[in-house]
Amino acid sequence: MAENATNRMVLLLIGGIPVTIILVSTWLWYFVVKGDLDLVSALGTANQGALVQPPRPIDDQVLFDVSGQPFRYASQPPRWTMVIPGADGRCAKECENSLYVTRQIRTAMGKDFNRLRRLYISKEGIGETRLAMQQLSDGEAAPARFADYLESEHGRLQALTTSADGYAALFSEHGADASTWYLVDPSGWVMMSYNQNDSYKDVIADLKFLLKNSGG
Repeated sequence: MAENATNRMVLLLIGGIPVTIILVSTWLWYFVVKGDLDLVSALGTANQGALVQPPRPIDDQVLFDVSGQPFRYASQPPRWTMVIPGADGRCAKECENSLYVTRQIRTAMGKDFNRLRRLYISKEGIGETRLAMQQLSDGEAAPARFADYLESEHGRLQALTTSADGYAALFSEHGADASTWYLVDPSGWVMMSYNQNDSYKDVIADLKFLLKNSGG
């Protein structure tokens, strides 16, 4: 009888492990989303970007692709995503530089290149957006049309639009610093921001750490 009781106890313990893991994970994420727990810092990571607290679910806002069809992040292959905001119908120096830098960072990731993607999200369509500079970050002359610039220089980037309210909800830091761009995790949480003060190498270090320690 004692042996049977011991066997039942072992089975109950084994069966309870997945439930315990789920409960603990849910509890941790609840406090991360509320902003009561800085999980990334608590784990000892040396992130160079600024944590967005609490994280923002990108799919809480309505997004549209260039054909006017609704875009759902959750429907896309799960990847870490660099998001560049575009404001007020123009892409000025900071906007163009963020596009350039994120493209270079993605290329520099080597074999992890395809585990990252980029999105450009604005309140206006690319046809209504003006490229507001004469020279690009790489020294080349800027094309007349923003749409031509994206096609020639950023062919793998996907352009999306959202409402003014959706834009403000997703990118509140961008109003204070036009060089700000964001990192979204594979589950669709806007979780970190970067700007022109963050070095190229530091961002790559963050991304390598995140890719190494996640399934995205």
